Amino acid sequence: MWERKVKPDEQNRIYAGANSTLVRTGTQNILIETGIGNKLTPKMKSVFMPKELLLENLHLAGLAPEDIDIVINSHLHFDHCGWNTIYRNGQAVATFPKAKYYAQEGEWRHGCLQLERDRVSYISDNYDPLIRSGQMQLLNGPAEIAPGISVALYPGHTRNMQAVFIRSGGQTACYISDLIPATWHLHPTWVMAYDLFPLEVIENRHRYYDEAIPGNWLTIFTHDPDIPWARLETVAGKVAVKG
Repeated sequence: MWERKVKPDEQNRIYAGANSTLVRTGTQNILIETGIGNKLTPKMKSVFMPKELLLENLHLAGLAPEDIDIVINSHLHFDHCGWNTIYRNGQAVATFPKAKYYAQEGEWRHGCLQLERDRVSYISDNYDPLIRSGQMQLLNGPAEIAPGISVALYPGHTRNMQAVFIRSGGQTACYISDLIPATWHLHPTWVMAYDLFPLEVIENRHRYYDEAIPGNWLTIFTHDPDIPWARLETVAGKVAVKG
C-alpha cells in the first residue's frame, strides 16, 4: 500500500525528515521539536542513519544554543526530543541552557512506565535531567506558551501528544506532529504501526481537517522530507495538498 506514496529500500526503510520549526517572534526564539539527537545506540544508528543537523542549521540561521528561549516537544519519542540534551562530562545537560522546555505530563508519565509496546521510543536522558533541574515544565492539557503560541492535545499516536499552534496576523500554522507525520498520511485511515490508538488517529485527523481546511491553516509536517509544510484542501472528497 505505502509503495504508492513512497518507495522503501531493500531493508524496507523509507527516507524521512525530522523537521524542527524555528519561530522568531522578534523578542523570542522558539524551537518546536529537537529531532533525533546523538544518543542512539550503534544498532539504532545503523537502522535510522540520522544526519544530526539541527545545531548546524541553527548556526546557519545565526543562532547559538544560548539564543533559544523556548523549546516545545509535541511528545517525548526520541526522534522529537533528541537534542533536548547533550552529554557533558558524562551527564546529560540542556542543549539550550537558557530555554524553558515544555511537554505534556501525561506523555512523560507514560514514558516512565517503559511498557514493552513502546519503551524503545523513550530515552529518559532526553527529558528527565530537565525535569529534575526545573527547566522543563510539564503541562496538563491545552496551554498558551507565549503570545501567539499555544498547544492542544491531539491523541492517537500517543495518548498525550500535543500539536503546536502559531497564530499571527490573522493566520494560523500548526505543527501537527505525528498525527499527520507526512503528506503520505493525509488519508484519515492510513495510520502507522507506531500509533498506539489508531482509531483516535482517524478521529482526530477528521477533527483537524474540519478546522484546518476551511481556516486555510498552514500544516507543518514533522517527517516529510520533501514537503515540510502546506495548506490543505478537499479534492473529489479526499484531503490533498493545496495547489
